[in-house]
Amino acid sequence: MIEFKPITLADKSLITSYTLAYAPQDCDFAFSNLCAWHFSNQSSYTVIDNSLVIRFHTEDNRLIYLMPIGKGNLVHIVEQLDKEAQKEGHPLRLQGIYPETQEKLEKIFPTLFEYTSYRDFADYVYLRKDLVELKGKNYQPKRNHVNKFTKEYSYRYTPLTPEMLPQCLEFESRWSIEHDYVEQNGLKDERRALTYAIHHYEELNLTGGAIWVNEEMVAFTFGAPINQNTFDINVEKANIHIDGAYSIINREFASHLPEQYTYINREEDLGVPGLRQSKLSYHPAILLEKCIATKK
Repeated sequence: MIEFKPITLADKSLITSYTLAYAPQDCDFAFSNLCAWHFSNQSSYTVIDNSLVIRFHTEDNRLIYLMPIGKGNLVHIVEQLDKEAQKEGHPLRLQGIYPETQEKLEKIFPTLFEYTSYRDFADYVYLRKDLVELKGKNYQPKRNHVNKFTKEYSYRYTPLTPEMLPQCLEFESRWSIEHDYVEQNGLKDERRALTYAIHHYEELNLTGGAIWVNEEMVAFTFGAPINQNTFDINVEKANIHIDGAYSIINREFASHLPEQYTYINREEDLGVPGLRQSKLSYHPAILLEKCIATKK
């Protein structure tokens, strides 16, 4: 039997030694997400044949594995995971199957899997340069929001420091009440993950920023790298009563990220119409659709 270990902060060095080198642009591989959402998916991991395998529990209490990353033999690893799934009493399921991954699996295992796509869980991946410069006709509405904000408010951007984190929690509490989080399980789960991340901000090595108007926080954001060239936005909150607050924190944070991050992943829309419209309005360079491969 393969031994899977629950993902904790103590595993950061080992897990990121694989993710930063080998992970695709998928937000599921961001270590901050693996830890902060552990309460929801019971994330765990193992190393097989010099490859990292991450496992989740789904809502129906079944197990699903992220595609292995590393230098190992994929045929050997899939065979091992298939045996493990049989012991668990259900077909092997692999998550994070992108078009090129599916093509690879179909060549190696031409009849083993069937593939199901879930548009609601596609990641929105943007060129950092696009979010900073907002050039061209497509970004005219965003430039308008930014220009209106900068004309109406004297603001400052600051990196998010540990001393500011209590203010983030207070801000998020007000934001959640305004969005009626009590009636929405998704927002309740998001609050729990956000609270964990803030309480372990330094241990997770998160990077964040905040916008201030008259010494009042009006927006904040933070995230962590997925790999060497892609940064993941875990959280972004802004005062909904201030037009342009979301646009300005988005632009300012992108402009202050190290230039090694060519791409910014702003995660999924979960099928929420308003969220989908907002994410599409920033014109992603990549819409990273993620299939699930299930053994026939």
